[in-house]
Amino acid sequence: MKAINASIVRGLTHGTICTCADNSGAKEVKIITVYGYKGRRRTNPKGGIADMVNVVVKKGKPEIRKKVEKAVVIRVRKEYKRPDGTRVKFEDNAVVLVDEKGMPKGSEVKGVVAKEVGERYPKIAGISAGVV
Repeated sequence: MKAINASIVRGLTHGTICTCADNSGAKEVKIITVYGYKGRRRTNPKGGIADMVNVVVKKGKPEIRKKVEKAVVIRVRKEYKRPDGTRVKFEDNAVVLVDEKGMPKGSEVKGVVAKEVGERYPKIAGISAGVV
């Protein structure tokens, strides 16, 4: 995985409910694991912006509900700092469902996407409304 240029605060833990910002059919998802997380014993895995996570679909179309999917975090409420000194935070925690290679399952993303997501996953930034 490519590193991103920001001091990312890992504010999303195991069990966090996020909104699904694409048109794949899922509305609300719950984070169950974070890919590449190395932590101490008995600690919950934590994820931040542009991390790939495993989620369970809680609300959405019946054919996609209760399924385990991969997703990428595109917006977080927790404020984080960029290398130029600016601090960024969004109004919600949002993810986009992706396949094994990191390609988005939906064809459009509602709302804006963080710049760090565009560095790591250019296809997600390409179908989004804007990059902040």
